[in-house]
Amino acid sequence: MSHTLAIATLRQQYLAGSLQPLKVVKDILARIGDDPHRVWIHRLPLDEIQKYIVALQDKDPAELPLYGIPFAIKDNIDLAGAPTTAGCPEYAYHPQRHATVVRQLINAGAIPIGKTNLDQFATGLNGTRSPYGACRNAFNPEYISGGSSSGSAVAVALGLVSFSLGTDTAGSGRVPAAFNNLVGVKPTRGWLSTRGVVPACRSLDCVSIFALNTTDAYSVLSVAAGYDEQDAYSRQALTHGFDFGSAKRFRFGVPRADQLQFFGNQDAAALFQKNVVAMEALGGQKVETDFLPFLQSARRLYEGPWVAERYTAIREFFEAKQEFIHPVVREIIAGAKKFSAADTFDGMYQLEALRKETALVWGKIDCLLTPTAGTIYCIAEMGADPIKLNANLGYYTNFMNLLDCAAIAVPAGFQTNGLPFGITLVAPAHQDIPLLHLAERLLGSTAGAAEQKISEGRIRVAVCGAHLEGLPLNHQLTSRGAHLVASTRSAADYKLYALPGGPPYRPGMVRVTKGEAGSTIEVEVWEMAVREFGSFVAGIPAPLGIGVVTLANGEKVQGFVCEQYAVADAEDITHFGGWRAYLASKTA
Repeated sequence: MSHTLAIATLRQQYLAGSLQPLKVVKDILARIGDDPHRVWIHRLPLDEIQKYIVALQDKDPAELPLYGIPFAIKDNIDLAGAPTTAGCPEYAYHPQRHATVVRQLINAGAIPIGKTNLDQFATGLNGTRSPYGACRNAFNPEYISGGSSSGSAVAVALGLVSFSLGTDTAGSGRVPAAFNNLVGVKPTRGWLSTRGVVPACRSLDCVSIFALNTTDAYSVLSVAAGYDEQDAYSRQALTHGFDFGSAKRFRFGVPRADQLQFFGNQDAAALFQKNVVAMEALGGQKVETDFLPFLQSARRLYEGPWVAERYTAIREFFEAKQEFIHPVVREIIAGAKKFSAADTFDGMYQLEALRKETALVWGKIDCLLTPTAGTIYCIAEMGADPIKLNANLGYYTNFMNLLDCAAIAVPAGFQTNGLPFGITLVAPAHQDIPLLHLAERLLGSTAGAAEQKISEGRIRVAVCGAHLEGLPLNHQLTSRGAHLVASTRSAADYKLYALPGGPPYRPGMVRVTKGEAGSTIEVEVWEMAVREFGSFVAGIPAPLGIGVVTLANGEKVQGFVCEQYAVADAEDITHFGGWRAYLASKTA
């Protein structure tokens, strides 16, 4: 597929008449193939999708904000004419109407491709609790995709749709975003109608959005949001007030060092600290924050009577056919029976007290910065200890809807094993737009993660040394099916060093600090399948790593960078303009 699925790019091509929705859909269906990542529960056949395309034929693309934009729907959200299973085939029903949010997107021109895999009844943060098979991570299929909106995230990451809908009760719209290098919007509770959504905890549930970038996320949010008179939990959006996301100075909270938890993942800890520095570079004042009341609130979700709300959502089915429920999901929901009505009120009183405590925190900060998840696990690890490890995934997420917060999860770099890491920006309800503004700025900063070229299931990497075409390590790219996209140069704010103590193919490219003179450096941009990226990155030796490289045209891609400490005794070879020229000087 030669075209990107980013919304802005598709719209530009539609408006120019150089692309038609049918072409996009046919390419997508060809790419899905036999679905090795177990993304889909129900894929619409071409003749069904064509009905949506035909409905657009007399419409002006300029008047429909999502004209021809393909999207996926988590299979606990109704799409008329397609079964809704909630991850349980015996529970399935065939809705006659679209969910409110789906109808609004289709009315804006969006084209549904199908219904996606999930942790059964949206109970889990890992993506393995499904009779349709564990959904697999877009970057390494041995790892979990995150859940419960697993297929929705992976569908976007693999370039099968432009955006997708998930749901988020405990973190289901954020954890999969982090694990698949996406933007995940968990809006203010009630901003997006949940009418036509199979409830998990009805008083807490949100419809969430997965997108490639913040611009796409905003485009979808602006269409999907809206008050629904027929949804008892729908809310009118309120004015956000101070737009800290666009401000030159703002305050952001970070959990105290003793409250940060990475479960032994040192890469994640280092990446989080890099993003703290990036926030400060944007004008943020870091405020060390007592995270305890947030953690205590989070425990209410699975240790308190809110588990009973999950039971209430499917009580009739649970009592009649619980043998068809995934064993881990069944164990969790069965625990609801131990709670009494008195326990429920006790839980509500405790939560209200915690809300008062967190209100004091919000008085000192504009937003909160946390990891989205402290670590990630292999599918095999998750199967061996499903309850504890799932709880670890929710350490930074479970409090969110209980405390009525808005949040956006954003990509924040790559670990040495090639898997993405993500952070989450959090604020009180109705602060969604400032959060989007701040996320956009952070993604554009040098320490933030660039928008990835993964809309086709592929990712672009800038190389500056022995991986250049014809040089000794280029085979590490070509053996993975990578192809050369461009021979170009970096932006004019880098230096290149020959690192000491290693083979002669050890260059180090470092971005200069503000006010320091830099130069453009010769680079090549190579593109490879997302599934190959993890093994490629895992083979990169320290002090080199993968970070964000800005090209001469302003585009940001993943690329080779070097830790600053490693160039203290290195030879500055910037004046050669690139590694090839330096090597030539050695042989002249």
